[in-house]
Amino acid sequence: MTKSRNLRPPRLFWTPEQLALLREHYPHRRTCTLEAIIGRDVHSIYAKASQLGLKKSAAFLASPASGRTTGHQGIGTRFTRGHQAWNKGTRYLPGGRAAETQFKKGHRGGRALEVYKPIGAERISKDGYLQRKINNDMPFQKRWRGVHILVWEAANGPLPKGHAVVFRDGNKQHINISNLELVTRAELMRRNSYHMNYPKEVGQIIQLRGALQRKINKRKKDERPTHTTK
Repeated sequence: MTKSRNLRPPRLFWTPEQLALLREHYPHRRTCTLEAIIGRDVHSIYAKASQLGLKKSAAFLASPASGRTTGHQGIGTRFTRGHQAWNKGTRYLPGGRAAETQFKKGHRGGRALEVYKPIGAERISKDGYLQRKINNDMPFQKRWRGVHILVWEAANGPLPKGHAVVFRDGNKQHINISNLELVTRAELMRRNSYHMNYPKEVGQIIQLRGALQRKINKRKKDERPTHTTK
């Protein structure tokens, strides 16, 4: 018993006569007209012409026989350089009842309406901070601000650049001006490193020691005598 095999059609090689006809007619005729002359299909003719480096002649490409534009077709309906549109400078005004069905500025619908929160609304962030919506501007992350920051700014003015407001007792829900402290970002990074590298109790002792040292330094600075020049 013999196994059946898929037999591929025999490959047809180009004859010297076909190659001669290709070189003679390809540069000056449309390729689709060469099928009957050469006896090969269009794809085979294109492939062999590319292999041989044959190109259409400039005279043929410029002639109507090529099917390409000569540069004069449709010249009467083209825009010329410097042409101005008839409606330049005019504002589009929809006709009919289009204005009645247009979305008004600030319109919200669908999912945007479902998740919308008014200014003054509050939420708990993923980090556990109480936040309040202060505007509807963009970007979205600028619409919400920590309530503890708002309380501190109400008492002290705008938050300085490179600083943060932290909770003295570590309780993010204890929002009281007496429990809020302004620290630099560098100091905040050091404090966070304490929590990562030491037990919670040790970290708190280190923070208290740092706060005490800052108060001592400030007291010394305030008590330092000032020298006047005569």
